[in-house]
Amino acid sequence: MAKKTAEATVLDRSNDDIGEAVRLELYRKQQVIRQAEQRAYDLFLQNLVKGTSHLSLGQEAIAAAFGTAMRPGDLSFCTYRGHAHTLARGVSVESVLGELMQRDNGLMRGKGGSMHLTSVEHGVMGSYAIIGAHLPIACGAALTAQYKGTGDVAVCFFGDGTTNIGAFHEALNFAAIWKLPVVFVCENNLYMEYTAIHEVTAVKHPAADRAAAYGLERIVVDGNDADAVYRTAQAAFAKARAGDGPSLIECLTYRHSGHSRADPAKYRPEGELERWKERDPIKVYRERLKSFGIAESVMTSIDQEVARMVDAATEACKAAPMPPEDILFTDVYADGGWAWRN
Repeated sequence: MAKKTAEATVLDRSNDDIGEAVRLELYRKQQVIRQAEQRAYDLFLQNLVKGTSHLSLGQEAIAAAFGTAMRPGDLSFCTYRGHAHTLARGVSVESVLGELMQRDNGLMRGKGGSMHLTSVEHGVMGSYAIIGAHLPIACGAALTAQYKGTGDVAVCFFGDGTTNIGAFHEALNFAAIWKLPVVFVCENNLYMEYTAIHEVTAVKHPAADRAAAYGLERIVVDGNDADAVYRTAQAAFAKARAGDGPSLIECLTYRHSGHSRADPAKYRPEGELERWKERDPIKVYRERLKSFGIAESVMTSIDQEVARMVDAATEACKAAPMPPEDILFTDVYADGGWAWRN
């Protein structure tokens, strides 16, 4: 259904509600995410990124679309696969790569690492490594916005596996009852870590098919089509800002790599990855832009600009020092120190 909608959008140029400026921003954000995460992969192979990391290669359209549709004051809550959403809110590539490389120029001075990216300044209220933990927290942020009347929206991103966690159902129920301005976004990439979601879930669409239980609309969108996701995000934000409560959106997508760097993803059926790569979100969007008359040279210029930025960020991170020892015990507890516990 979403694919048909996306195709209709391409053919019906008279009904272009997005516009060239926004479309170029959507394309640029997808390129920033793709190139930055590919660089993170390369740096891991060079032993410059320690531990593991969870990449969103193949899922860029979702983060780019929501990041573009959100306004200052809106808050993002991410999972451990949060690089994309952090970059989409305007955090610099250098800050993200520096954090992954445990350098002092990192977003959190190298203390948070890949799975805990946070930037209050940009509305990124943390990446959460505990499955489902951030859904109730997003509700709390939405309740604050509702109480203060700010018109801001909390956006909570999570994977398909989270839909089988109790916190998912508790958060949806709470948000629906209180009509909170929160948008729940399920990035359904078909696999909950190493297990196909359909093998352990009673319904076909783990998020959307459960929406009715909380009085919410069933929304399934092509997560590899930035236009489709952007329009869906806009509608959900308008509903939330009007005081009409939450939305639950299931975005169908696919990760090109394994669950993490430690996962070779051999559990996937032969040919599945290749079929999904035919609908690579950046490839799809590049063709979309061409169909609207945007010159190939414009997109190539964006590609090159982003590549230069990622290269410069990489060199800056390589040259940056490791964090000093004197910050080890700061920002650990609410009062900024640890001495009171002793």
